[in-house]
Amino acid sequence: MNKLTPEEEYILLNKGTEPPFSGQYYRHAEDGTYVCRQCDAPLYRSADKFEAHCGWPSFDDEVEGAVRRVPDADGRRTEIVCANCGGHLGHVFVGERFTPKNTRHCVNSLSLGFKPSEDQ
Repeated sequence: MNKLTPEEEYILLNKGTEPPFSGQYYRHAEDGTYVCRQCDAPLYRSADKFEAHCGWPSFDDEVEGAVRRVPDADGRRTEIVCANCGGHLGHVFVGERFTPKNTRHCVNSLSLGFKPSEDQ
């Protein structure tokens, strides 16, 4: 497990949310793989990232088996967590029609790390 900053702990361990439009990966466009900040497990591919204008990085697909969906404590939303370590990532929304996959993983930048593609 990686050492986390207090801000990363707030998000990953205490299910917090970073302010919108503040995260380092919100407008990030490099080719590669987004990984869990806590355990480095691959979560999302850059090819699945899209601009949803919501203030957080958005993806319409995840690495197979990498993200677990659980009912949120508020009873209205679906939380997404790293399937490997259980770290809080954000929430998933279905039916918004932003992409043909009709899914938006709304993820905190502080939950993520990034590994660039090796062929760059």
